[in-house]
This record gives sequence, C-alpha cells and structure tokens, in this order.
Amino acid sequence: MLAKLTAKNQLTLPKAVLSSYRGTEYFDVTEDNGRIVLTPVRLNRADAVRAKLADLGFTESDVAQAMAWARKRPRKAG
Repeated sequence: MLAKLTAKNQLTLPKAVLSSYRGTEYFDVTEDNGRIVLTPVRLNRADAVRAKLADLGFTESDVAQAMAWARKRPRKAG
C-alpha cells in the first residue's frame, strides 16, 4: 500500500492499516534504520496537559510557583 506525502508533510494512512487502531488519535513516530515506525499512543488528559506545558516551556518548578501564588490570593465571596 502506498501513502503519499503532501506538500504540508502530511500522510493519509490506508483504512486497511488503521482498521485495527480504531479510536487511536495519536501515534509516536520514530525512525529505525531507514524506516518510519508508528506506534499507537493513548493519551489521558493529564498527559495532554503535561505535553502542552512542556511545549510552552513550563517546568515543574514554574507550575509549583504558580500554584503557591494562586493559593496565597484571597478568594472572592460569591
């Protein structure tokens, strides 16, 4: 089966290949001795949040400092 690389570096994988991976939205992509290897990944929400924070350059220390700051603020009556 062939998959064509588009001008935007995207591939459409054949249905026959993906039929065993229904519900999978993410694949880990690695290169192994000249081959592209896709491994199905199931992310939970915590993993997605961690990945987004990492993409934004936040560290665990940044998050801890933000939490400490937020806990010091007086709460509004409501």
